[in-house]
Amino acid sequence: MRWLVTGGHGMLGTDLVELLRGGPMNETGYETVPETVAAPARDELDVCDPRAVAAAVEEHKPDVVVNCAGWTAVDAAEGHEAEARAVNGDAVASLAAVCAHYGARLIQISTDYVFDGTASEPYPEGHPVSPVNAYGRGKLAGERAALAQGHHVVRTAWLYGAHGRNFVRTMMRLAAERDHVTVVDDQIGQPTWTGDLVAQLVRLARADAPPGVYHGTNAGRTTWHGFAREIFAALGADPDRVRPIGSERFPLPARRPAFGVLGHEGWARAGLSPMRDWRAAFRDAWPSMVGGSGQ
Repeated sequence: MRWLVTGGHGMLGTDLVELLRGGPMNETGYETVPETVAAPARDELDVCDPRAVAAAVEEHKPDVVVNCAGWTAVDAAEGHEAEARAVNGDAVASLAAVCAHYGARLIQISTDYVFDGTASEPYPEGHPVSPVNAYGRGKLAGERAALAQGHHVVRTAWLYGAHGRNFVRTMMRLAAERDHVTVVDDQIGQPTWTGDLVAQLVRLARADAPPGVYHGTNAGRTTWHGFAREIFAALGADPDRVRPIGSERFPLPARRPAFGVLGHEGWARAGLSPMRDWRAAFRDAWPSMVGGSGQ
């Protein structure tokens, strides 16, 4: 199988490429066979350039394209919505059309931010969408573009991994710098390890899965405060050094959904099991976080 991974040098893309190439991700226990993978850097492939995208797909002739590229600065998107939508929406429309033309399957990575966060039970894949910020609106445009061409959308949330900046690394740094940290305790979601997500993406691509939306998060739920306590405990630090705070006392430009727990019923359509509980994933992820590059 031939793969093209856009955004292949980011946190998620790096783990996906390593798994596909039979690299360090094998240590997690997932079976993998080295495959043909192209993962151009941002300066090698501008996903906002339709001609460059078409040339890349024509050159590499992928069976599967995983779009890990995107505008990820949630707060900055509030003041630059057109620019964020160009990356997360318009570029996906071009990529989806090119993939359909060349017979490649696209897996578009999306987010729980397409929901408004007012639910109290996990959002099923087919729940009506209603994003509350510019980032969510741009990602929703990308979802619709991918689905219109018969592709796959995988929504994820609260991602962390060995490569790149994320909440786990921030807490590790703050634990070394401060006696106490304050973390919001009124936002509920699912910490999701990139190692588990990329393995699920590979399973999805290899399955004879119908197009549509799938929810790629680890199971269970917690708050950012609860997740921070788990991180401190893993460090051997006192979890009580993490103090709860309400979101209203930590204002940000972009409104965050208060509830972002996703349901996982859609995996049955692909004959696949949902991803495991976030706590079990975090235990297995921890050695890579301690030894990872953090770049």
